[in-house]
Amino acid sequence: NRTDARLLIVGETLEHKHIYDLPQLLHKDDVLVLNDSKVIPARLMGKKETGGRIEVLLIKKQQEHTWTCFVKGKITKPTKVVFKNGYGIITPGETASITLFNVSLHEIGVMPTPPYIKKQLQEPERYNTVFAQEEGSIAAPTAGLHFTPDLIEKIKQKGVTICFVTLHVGAGTFLPVKTEDIRQHHMHEEYYSISPKTANVINTRKGRLVIVGTTTLRALESATTIDGIVHAKTSSTNIFIHPPYTFNIRFDALLTNFHLPKSTLLMLVSAIVGRERLLEVYKQAIQEQYRFFSFGDALFVYR
Repeated sequence: NRTDARLLIVGETLEHKHIYDLPQLLHKDDVLVLNDSKVIPARLMGKKETGGRIEVLLIKKQQEHTWTCFVKGKITKPTKVVFKNGYGIITPGETASITLFNVSLHEIGVMPTPPYIKKQLQEPERYNTVFAQEEGSIAAPTAGLHFTPDLIEKIKQKGVTICFVTLHVGAGTFLPVKTEDIRQHHMHEEYYSISPKTANVINTRKGRLVIVGTTTLRALESATTIDGIVHAKTSSTNIFIHPPYTFNIRFDALLTNFHLPKSTLLMLVSAIVGRERLLEVYKQAIQEQYRFFSFGDALFVYR
């Protein structure tokens, strides 16, 4: 069950709870913000006209039927790839692209789970949040996977306002930081959108601001000016948050999963609590046998 995941509370001390305890941590008039992006079946398997197998990972939509993509296999010229329905033309280059013809992604694609998940998902819908609306991610905003309709209803009954932003999770999620100086790491741009309604709810709130997921935090920070005002905005962001960092968005807590070593997500959480403190937290989580990564347990980090 999604809400059975464990929840490590990181405040002045560490507490061990579960996701189903989340309503107890929230107060009347708090605002809880979630990312409603939906993962698409962006991993495509096809064959070249010569018969060779080819794998394509869609990265970012350029226009209606054309996507920036990663190609597994060598492509040196425009190449036709045949799928079980329709076909695509791959154009190589510094960044490859594919144009799809007569293709339904939901018929030919599979969920593009992270590299550490070795098996194909038996229930693909488990890799989407229950509130996912806007199609476009190639990886799940995993902190949101813990929520169920019942949990959301209990949170609302506490007098908490729930609102949504959209950030389509892109290839950067899979890429570790390889530069010795992290400031030289380049983030891929990701589409995000914040509605006037969400911006207004956050800016006029009476209670605390609790953010669910690093993607939600990155979207809000990208749309917040130095005075702490969140602006309704549709744009793209390549913001890389790492210590030391001064946030413009005035939030009180972040709910997030446990992240991979050397990942930009781990560095973002370090910017909130400090690197040494976060290493202590992870050491404790390992001792207590918390589960890590996409389908694992979670942290509730106070500022």
